[in-house]
Amino acid sequence: MAVEQNGINAVPEAERHGRPGDLFWPWAGSNLSLFGVAFGVYIVGLGLGVIPAIITGAVGYALSFLLVGLVAVAGTRSGVPTMTLGRAPFGYQGNKLPATLSYISNVGWEIVLVTLSAQSGAAILARLAPGLPRTTATALCFAVAALVVIAVGVYGHALIMVVQRYLTYAFVVLTVVYMALMAPRLGVSLETTTGAGGWIGGIIFAMTLLGLGWVNCGADYSRYLPARSSGRAVAFWTMLGGALPPMVLLVFGVLLAGGDPKLAEAAGGDPVAALAGALPTWFLLPYLLTAIGGFLAGAIMDIYSSGLSMLALGVPVRRHLAVLIDGVLMVLGGYYLLFVSDSFFGTFQAFLAIVGVVMAAWVAIFLVDMWRLRDGGRAYDESLLRPGGPAVNWTGVATLVVASVVGMGLITSADENIAKVVGFLMSEELKGSTFGAANIGVVIALVVAGVLYFAATAPAGARRRAAGRTGA
Repeated sequence: MAVEQNGINAVPEAERHGRPGDLFWPWAGSNLSLFGVAFGVYIVGLGLGVIPAIITGAVGYALSFLLVGLVAVAGTRSGVPTMTLGRAPFGYQGNKLPATLSYISNVGWEIVLVTLSAQSGAAILARLAPGLPRTTATALCFAVAALVVIAVGVYGHALIMVVQRYLTYAFVVLTVVYMALMAPRLGVSLETTTGAGGWIGGIIFAMTLLGLGWVNCGADYSRYLPARSSGRAVAFWTMLGGALPPMVLLVFGVLLAGGDPKLAEAAGGDPVAALAGALPTWFLLPYLLTAIGGFLAGAIMDIYSSGLSMLALGVPVRRHLAVLIDGVLMVLGGYYLLFVSDSFFGTFQAFLAIVGVVMAAWVAIFLVDMWRLRDGGRAYDESLLRPGGPAVNWTGVATLVVASVVGMGLITSADENIAKVVGFLMSEELKGSTFGAANIGVVIALVVAGVLYFAATAPAGARRRAAGRTGA
């Protein structure tokens, strides 16, 4: 229960402990939200039947969280959080561009998740206590959710690891009961109405729904492991924790679409409220805890990582104070979404999709650079934590910009204003296709960034290997 004192400094070896398997719990807890049921409905909406939807969803989840696992390896090697390590491929000052976008993304998802938890709680309380005004119920749930997220984020890494473990235990039990109650509504009466492109689109869509939203946080939770920890084990347990639980929810959502299409359609728009309407009253309170807890587990991870991103920007505050600042922004944003705006939510989600394109390009550059460091026999060092060396690595920054522009040209948005900015590389026919709906620009940005940065840094890598052979 002590407040974590480490910020973006390398965690001292004396404070590093645990096993790679411990990484399963924070990632499992943060991705057990019942919103994962809606993800299954979305993938079915691409024209995929039961088996294709399950296969493409599982592959997309595994691939996207494999990227998170690879980023986590860098945290174990260095003891440094993710966005601080970004100074290696982008430079001390150049790293502020992706760090800013990472910060915006994390704070944005904090707001979205806390808002969803408050709305979910209010919808269920309306059945448990019909006389309670909806505004009062929403305000009460919002206050409790925000307080829990901020408190756990302030205490930091050690408490997060414990909380996420026990939240996962509780979610698994309650989710199993929930699925048993809903089993009569499941079915397999879905036909595949799309071709091979739909399968590819399903994989891409699943990647954008899950792991690509977490790549900028991968090292934040592995940096406390001993430096000698197996990199393969770190990547494996991160991937398994992040991908396996939502795979179960995805299968449930797909089968729900096959057995009760009307309920599945309603769940795609408002999963918590729609699915609560089909449950007996005695299970509503446990269901409330499951729904709210799933959203809060993700928000806790986001608020911790957003605080570290703020420090990576050079803001001169302690880590717990950065979390408090993020908490204030989260409360203000949540209040606006819940009590002021009736249209901002959809626009905000579209904006986060744009940030997702940039973060996909970022992770490709990051991983290529990490491989280059290993290939050259070098490692992350303390020079990443302070000004020094090139202020801007123009190769990394230019690659990020080019790949992001290409990616944004290949995504779509339901928001009319944002639609004018994105999708400029797509024909109207392509925008209405499976690929357009899957926002393939996110994955295209990842591939373009990786290839460009690899090609641009290859000569330097060859020189380092030649120098090594000469020295030998």
